[in-house]
Amino acid sequence: MYKKEDILNALRKVNHPEKGTDIVTLGMVGDITQSGEGISLVLVPEKSNDPFIASLRSSCVRALKESLGPDAVIASIDVKPRIVVEKMAEPKRDVLPDVKNIIAVSSGKGGVGKSTVAVNLAVALAREGYATGLLDADIFGPSVPRMFDAGEYRPDIRSENGTDMIVPMSKYGVKILSIGFFVRDSDAVIWRGPMASSFLKQLISQGDWGELDYLIFDLPPGTSDIHLTLVQEVPVTGAIVVTTPQEVALADARKGIAMFRSEAINVPVLGLVENMSYFETPELPGRRYYIFGREGGSRLATESGTLLLGQIPIVESICDGGDSGRPAALEDNATGTAFRNLADMVVKQVEIRNAELAPTKRVEMK
Repeated sequence: MYKKEDILNALRKVNHPEKGTDIVTLGMVGDITQSGEGISLVLVPEKSNDPFIASLRSSCVRALKESLGPDAVIASIDVKPRIVVEKMAEPKRDVLPDVKNIIAVSSGKGGVGKSTVAVNLAVALAREGYATGLLDADIFGPSVPRMFDAGEYRPDIRSENGTDMIVPMSKYGVKILSIGFFVRDSDAVIWRGPMASSFLKQLISQGDWGELDYLIFDLPPGTSDIHLTLVQEVPVTGAIVVTTPQEVALADARKGIAMFRSEAINVPVLGLVENMSYFETPELPGRRYYIFGREGGSRLATESGTLLLGQIPIVESICDGGDSGRPAALEDNATGTAFRNLADMVVKQVEIRNAELAPTKRVEMK
């Protein structure tokens, strides 16, 4: 057990980015308790929608471990508004009413290029003239800031009817928000599920998205609380599952498809994207090498009764574009064409889905 004063001294090293004063002096530290699971504390911001709460949570974890030692376990950091007004429960209001289509880009496992597909799809849609947004919901591994060369970007805040709205970054015609805009590149996001879900809700509800034709969500790999939070908060138009041709990736992609199609979730699967489909050398154009297997995406699409939306090859320029902050979809070459073709397929499938199926409803989990 740690002394309460030692914990408070550690938290005095955490300054509020906007106010420039430590959170203990500001009166933002509420109850502090300890149990077998570790240290639990409550942050009490002046405003319940403080946009810096996510970075403050990360800073608290870092400060406690630096002061108390790396073995210190932080069980939870909850947030409670300073003033709570009791009132009758009201029906849940529509979130993102000015967004026409919400697309979830998912993958069964990490490392298949899900974020690369999400970023280039968003850029390709914007190039086609669609008002497009991209929300990096990969809370524990946000890569979107790097892929837009925006690691140092910090969003502006504007007030609307008493609510602080987070202004997305705009680049290449895409409006972008990411947890990576609120934490340093070197910081690890160490949050329990409820903390991560709470931050995602904030990015959704307080993002100043405006009117959009498409809002793309780059989800974490696998199936998690984040996926459930998304379908509970907004009506998802459809999901795209990214895989490679390799059977290991296909096995997890099957689980992703099954999750979206489950009775509890019931989100239409627009189709599959097979990434890293093949490799061509510049010296031998047209000769393809199938490094991760051949036609795995096609087989899974047939097996699952869905559509193969596109096959993206292994091309050095895709990697270079992601590292340099200039997505490959911007280029007028074969790679850029592949992503624009993917965007055209997605638009077509969304139009078919909207014509043939009823609007998706938010999931009510019991």
